[in-house]
Order: sequence, then structure tokens, then C-alpha cells
Amino acid sequence: MPELPEEPAARHKALAAEIAEHNQRYHGDDDPIISDAEFDALQQELDALEAEHPELADGTTSGIGAAPSGAFAEVEHPLPMLSLNKALTADEVAEFLTRVRRFLKLPEDAGLTFTAEPKIDGLSLSLRYENGALAVAATRGDGRAGENVTKNVAFVEAIPQKLKGKPPAVFEVRGEVYMTHADFAALNARLVEEGKRPVANPRNAAAGSLRQVEPQKTADRPLQFFAYGWGEASELPAETQSGMMEALKAYGLPVNDLMHRCETIEALLAAYSEIEEKRAALPYDIDGMVYKIDRLDLQRRLGERERRPRWAVAHKFAAERAITVLEGIEIQVGRTGSLTPVARLAPITVGGVVVKNATLHNADEIARLDVRIGDTVEIQRAGDVIPQVVRVLTDKRPAGSAPYVFPEKCPVCGSKVAAELNPRTGKPDVVRRCTGGLVCDAQVLARLKHFVSRAAFDIEGLGAKQIAAFHADGLIRTPADIFTLAKRDAAKPEDERIVAREGYGETSVRNLFDAIESRRTIALRRLIYALGIRRVGEISSRVLALHFGTYDAFRKGMGALAKAAADRAAQTEPDAEGEAVRTDLVAIDGLGAVVADALENFFSESHNVDALDALAGELTIEPEVARTVDSAIAGKAVVFTGSLERMTRDEAKARAEALGARVVGTISKKTDIVVAGPGAGSKLAKAEALGLTVWDEDAWLAVAQEES
Repeated sequence: MPELPEEPAARHKALAAEIAEHNQRYHGDDDPIISDAEFDALQQELDALEAEHPELADGTTSGIGAAPSGAFAEVEHPLPMLSLNKALTADEVAEFLTRVRRFLKLPEDAGLTFTAEPKIDGLSLSLRYENGALAVAATRGDGRAGENVTKNVAFVEAIPQKLKGKPPAVFEVRGEVYMTHADFAALNARLVEEGKRPVANPRNAAAGSLRQVEPQKTADRPLQFFAYGWGEASELPAETQSGMMEALKAYGLPVNDLMHRCETIEALLAAYSEIEEKRAALPYDIDGMVYKIDRLDLQRRLGERERRPRWAVAHKFAAERAITVLEGIEIQVGRTGSLTPVARLAPITVGGVVVKNATLHNADEIARLDVRIGDTVEIQRAGDVIPQVVRVLTDKRPAGSAPYVFPEKCPVCGSKVAAELNPRTGKPDVVRRCTGGLVCDAQVLARLKHFVSRAAFDIEGLGAKQIAAFHADGLIRTPADIFTLAKRDAAKPEDERIVAREGYGETSVRNLFDAIESRRTIALRRLIYALGIRRVGEISSRVLALHFGTYDAFRKGMGALAKAAADRAAQTEPDAEGEAVRTDLVAIDGLGAVVADALENFFSESHNVDALDALAGELTIEPEVARTVDSAIAGKAVVFTGSLERMTRDEAKARAEALGARVVGTISKKTDIVVAGPGAGSKLAKAEALGLTVWDEDAWLAVAQEES
């Protein structure tokens, strides 16, 4: 695979990091700092990059929501709770329809029916009913697992504890918990009267109300619920999305009565316009429309990609904009040394939220806008994610203003700032980085903050603020220091212990140390993600964990990988084991050469290896076990080559993965099955030479359809 130019790779990484942060703030902390529109703009830019450069689609941005907080018991969803791809324009809706037809091999004039329903701005919830009675209620969390809020849901009148009629024996209902505008206003009035901080918006109010540690407090905050779908079910009462919604309604579940059935793109867009006009008058917040393929058999064929269904899309409402003054530009240094400029703004209310900061992305964006301190600027936000500066009103520019000069030295450690060069193209990376590495306190601190983030170790009471304070005082410099903190603290004189610090008492210190102890046992996927390796996000961490299974196998594989890289750099024969590890990683769908390179770079640095080994010595690392799928190809490595005539390649891959297979891109002795269509060429020849099992399309379809 040819080396990817650094410019798109770097931009992809910067976008991935920004998106991950805002997902955490929105879903995990209920404290977003940017609007939905701004978030969607970031996600769209990233999706476009991944479409142009598939090697970049390593799963770093497909994480859904945020990991469970630890305040509630964790519930693993039998089927993942998916997120949605987004469309911001009519053209993008048309592209969605085109993708669906292409995937299913349908001609343009073939009829397709969709449902169109308002996208409620609330908190996603799963309700598992067994024999008609509510058994478990769980938040979406990170899509894989959420928080058990069953006791809290008992106080939500809109959610029935027992379904009407004859529902399936096992029926997992999915929907959105929300708060009406009137109830939100009443809640804030009460909070202000009690001298407490008001809540930013109804979505945050709903999320915070449902996630009260004391369930009875949920009863004091009126919540509503709309069912929009389902997860695990012993049987389905209908064969269409619209039919399922009618069934949910018959079972006594509230469903949105503004749903439309549409057979053309014109009808979808008309429904969008109709609901957008009604938006201001609705008693609850919506931020767009959701379009879904109506037929469930087509939904199943379309499947999902990176935890987003191919059969649905969210058509978001337009972004909201406002004019304000840019009062300053602050440079933030990330854990990989990236320098991100943040605009400090004169506070302005946009869509009911006070905005004080906006992203400027990078030096190139500053130059493109020619934005200067003191400029009057237009900012854009949509929903609840990071605002961005979209335009400078140059006619209002103050006299004597000067172009902004991006720093050449790190504002934290003073090291040189450089844009990495691609060795082939010679073009500089769009992201500029501090070259100080671990000399730079900002990078060390950012890595530690990432380490304790919710999707990583998620240590209760040891968040970003506490990490910053302990780091500043030299108490925590490496991840391993977290797990030796209690022992080191006990060895100090009493007046130098943590208990003597402002804001700490015996109970809070004991709770902190207990929380740290509770994280000495950690899942392998969380550990890999916590390392903060560039281009290795939550999904690719899970893929790596599933591939290696155990920490020992992962550590051994990474050592071999680094050894082979060192051998190549020294122009000697590369370590054979390491080359085999790299070949396997490159072949895994969702990893590829980009992730393999990132792992090589990380494990080639001795300080990273030393830090990991010290950390591992403090932990019990649980192996990663794949979810059991009962099929003839579960656990097998499958390669598709040549053309398929009755199923697109994308659909074939999706079906194989749903049946528990690992779809790989290259053929080796470890390949179990090669599905070869016309034009298979060299891959087929290699498979035959290796004596591998080769299927034609008929054999593949026999297995795929039998397991449907």
C-alpha cells in the first residue's frame, strides 16, 4: 500500500481528537461546549477525508457517546446502540439514496419507501422487556455498554413498566428521553430559587435528571419518552419500520405522531420543510429529521459500517450563526504535540447557548480567513458542539490591526514548532506540532488526561482537574504513578499527604484511592486506547484487542513489530515475526498500514515501552473475548476477490462480519476462506498455491443466506 500523504492524515487525526472530546462532553459529561452544527461540520469534513482516503478509516471517530461513568452498574447491550450518519443538505440526502441503491444493486427507478421522523434532542435509552415486564433500562453509553438506570426509569411516567397486548417474549425497545420546554423552564426556576446553577438546555436537563445517583430525585424532574426503534427481540411483530412503530404504539409505548412515509426524495424533503416550520412551536427540542428504509429485510441487507446503519441518515437543520468580536487567540498543545488555535470571543448567545470560544482548527485556517485579534467575526453553531469562526467582517476591522503570526516555539516548553514533512511529497502537515515530546509538560499532561478519560481508565475522582493539580506538584508524571500514589502518599509526613491539600479530607482521599484500586483490573481494549497512540481510537483499540486476545500476546507482537522496524531502519533483514505481525495488521479491515505505522512509531520509542511495562506491572489485564456468533464462518478469516454478481462487495463484507468472520484484505497461510468471483486473478492463484479453501459466489451465498 503506498504511503499516505501526511497532510490528510494529520488533519484526520486532529479532527478525530476534536470529535472524541466533544462526544465525551456531550454524551458523558452532559456539558457540551459547541453546537450540533459545528460538530456536524467537523464530522462531515472527517467523513469526506475517509471517503477520499479509506486507509484513514481506522475507527477513531466511530465511537458512540461516552463510556459508562462508573456511578451506575454497567450493562452490555446485546446489540450495539448505533449512531447515525448525517446529511446537512438536500444533495447529501440524495447521495444517501444513491449509496443505498448502489449497495443493493437497485436501478434508479426501483421503488423505495422511507420513514421520516423528527430527531429528538435528548438521551438515548434502551428498555428491555421480558414477558412484557420491564427488566432492565440502560443508557446508550459508548454504544457497546451503558449505565443501568432501571430504578430511575421507574419514576418516569411516560415509560410503561408493563407492555400491553402480546409483545415478544424478549423485546428491547430503544428511544429518546427528553424534557419539554415548559418543564425545563420550571426546573431552572426552581434551581435558581434554591441558589443552584441552572442547566444549559433541555437535553442536558433530561440526561442529568435520568442519571441521578439517588433514583427518587428523578421523580422530581418530569421526563418524557419517545420510542423510535428496537434492539434484541425474540421475534418481530411487523416487516416494516412503520409497522414496527404501530406495534410499539399498540404495546403502550409513546411514539412520535409526526412520522411520515415517503416514496421519493421530494417527499422526504417536503417532510423536512414541514417539520422545520413547526419546529419553534413544538413543546420539545428537535435538531433534524431521521430517514430510514421502511422494509426491514432491506435494513438487514444494508447492515452497518463502523457502528452506523447504512439504512438510515439524520438530516440536520441548518446551523445557527451570530456576530461577535474576537478578543484573542490561545494556542492549546495536545498530547501528540499538535498546536490548536482557539478563538476567545466576546460572549454571545447563539441558539440559547452562551458561546465564548470557537475553534480556528489550524494555522492554515487562520491564514485562509485572515482573522486578526479585534476582528468582528461570524460564528456558527448547530446543536451542542464546538462553534467555529466562518467569516471575518473585514469592513469592521479596527485600524492598525496586524495579521496573526502563528508561534514558531511551543508556548508551554519553548521547543521548536514544526509541520512534519511527508518524505515523498515534501509537503508540510497542516497541523503544526511541538517537537519537545516528553520535555513538554503540556503533552505529558494531555496524555495523562487522556489516560483517565471515560473511554480509558475512567477513575472516579481523578479527572482532568485533579490530574493537572497532581502533575503540577510532581505527584503523577506517568500512568504507573497513579497506581503507586497511595503507597507513596502513606510514606510521607502527615502534613505533606494529600489529605492536607485544600479540598481534600479523609473520606475524599479514601474514595480516591479506592477508585484507583478498582481500576487495577482493566479490559485490554481500554488499556490500548488509554495509551493515546496516534490513529488508534476506541474501535481500532477493540479490533487490536480482539486480534491479539491477551495482553501478553499484544505486548509480544508490538515488541516484534518494533524490532522489525528497527531492522529496516538499520537496513538489515527485518525480524520475521515482526514482519508477520505487520502483515496481519495491514490485512485487518479497519486497521491497515496507517495503524500499523502508528504502532511501530509508538513502540519504537523506549520511553513509551518503559512506561507501559511499569504500568502493566501494576495491573490485571483482562483478555478480549469476541461476542459469540453461531455461524459456519464465525472466527474465520475471509478474503473477497474478483467481482460478485448478485451482491455488492460492500454487502458481502458486511454480511460476513455480521456472521462473526474477520474480513481481511490480503491472502496468507492464515486465511481460512477465499470467496472468488470473476476476475479474481493473482489472489485466486495465490490461494490455490497455498491450498486454501476457495468458494465461488454460489457457495458464499448458500452460507450467507442459510445463516440469515
